[in-house]
Amino acid sequence: MTTADMWFDPRCPWAWNASRWLLEVERVRDVRARFHVMSLAVLNEGREGLEEWYREWLKPGMGPVRVCVAAEQKYGAEVLRDLYTALGDRIHHGRAPIGRELYVAALTELGLPVELADAADSTDHDEALLASHHAGLEPVGEDLGTPTIHVTDADGRVNAFFGPVVAPHPRGEAAGRLWDGVLLVSGTDGFFELKRARTRRPIEH
Repeated sequence: MTTADMWFDPRCPWAWNASRWLLEVERVRDVRARFHVMSLAVLNEGREGLEEWYREWLKPGMGPVRVCVAAEQKYGAEVLRDLYTALGDRIHHGRAPIGRELYVAALTELGLPVELADAADSTDHDEALLASHHAGLEPVGEDLGTPTIHVTDADGRVNAFFGPVVAPHPRGEAAGRLWDGVLLVSGTDGFFELKRARTRRPIEH
């Protein structure tokens, strides 16, 4: 069994696509995805040159990640798989506004205490958030963001990379073939980048 650890910010549409791709990969390859929290708000704190729309988009960004980290601290990392899905479905499909109503709805769906929504406005779990954030990004470069994935093979070797940035995400065996290709290029010693300009917005499924 190969483990794929992915770091996500619940609001990032590209991370959402990559996460749904990983769940497809689980169906066709001997892979188990595990999810961890990072924060685009933390990543971009103090950065100059950000477009104004993106700066505004980042403002409510700490709420969802804080709720995720609070749940992880109380129930363990496995809770993030379903909580990310519950939040992501509402954010990326339902276009739910970021706020307490979103958190309560997602928590209620999973039978988790709605009091966890209080974490959105608290700094109590920020130390754990920062630790998770840096653990995910340091091996690939702190300027890259999400999706970030670490793949641990049977021998314990870790292959860490940013991406894939893909829209729409492939399904079934097509997801497996992308997985095979990503591991091939990212696992090549000295390989750093393969990129082309985006020609479409995230296509969310």
